[in-house]
Amino acid sequence: MGYTGKMTGHGFRSAASTMLNENKSKWGIHKDTIELQLAHVEKNASRAAYNFAEYLEERLAMMQQWADHLDAIKAGAKVIALRA
Repeated sequence: MGYTGKMTGHGFRSAASTMLNENKSKWGIHKDTIELQLAHVEKNASRAAYNFAEYLEERLAMMQQWADHLDAIKAGAKVIALRA
């Protein structure tokens, strides 16, 4: 994909997690949906033992919002440069 030496799989995952969490209220995303989609493990053992929901519909909607966001950036959406 041309990202050798520039980005890693974990870097992409981190960027997606950050952006999705920053926009969760705006996009109507629950933090559990983000964590499940990014395959994070529930740290609370009791909660993990009882939470078997997969949030498939919510994950589909979230990933569509993420794809729309990336398409907007690609099309020239306003992007804030972090480095000069």
